Amino acid sequence: MTGHRPLPFDPIARAAQLWSDRIGSSGTMAAVTSVMRVQQILQSAADTALRPLNLTFARYEALVLLSFSRQGALPMRVMGERLQLHPTSVTNIVDRLEKDDLVKRTPHPTDRRTTLVAITESGRERMQSATTAVTEVNFGLNGLETDEQTRLTELLAKVRLAAGDFEDSDTATARP
Repeated sequence: MTGHRPLPFDPIARAAQLWSDRIGSSGTMAAVTSVMRVQQILQSAADTALRPLNLTFARYEALVLLSFSRQGALPMRVMGERLQLHPTSVTNIVDRLEKDDLVKRTPHPTDRRTTLVAITESGRERMQSATTAVTEVNFGLNGLETDEQTRLTELLAKVRLAAGDFEDSDTATARP
């Protein structure tokens, strides 16, 4: 999946040791560098799984979000909030999905200022195929047992909460 041969050593562990020898405590640096590297691994796995379906992970997330909504449609503003994206990014995602006939824009029935984005039947089908593709590769998150994945999610939620990503509630540690 990574397209290269593994190194004969862990470069993050080596960097942490050098950091510790030359700068000081390396725990935070090693943790952050590890998270960044794992993000690259996960992104690569998702991209590889989704590429044959002409989707990016961002477009896949948008389709999933719309499919989870009660009506299969959401205002673009709400999509941006839930996906935690800038309005310009949401517009670009919706433009591409609409071009591929996976979503359609419709006027809000009671608010002329609001545009709804609705998932189409072909969007639902593509989302299902994409879900199969990413789950077959475990979203790239290999090497962890189910309880470890849950613990990782809980730990990362603490970082997200501290950064103001969401308000403290029981959903912060909700189990999948």
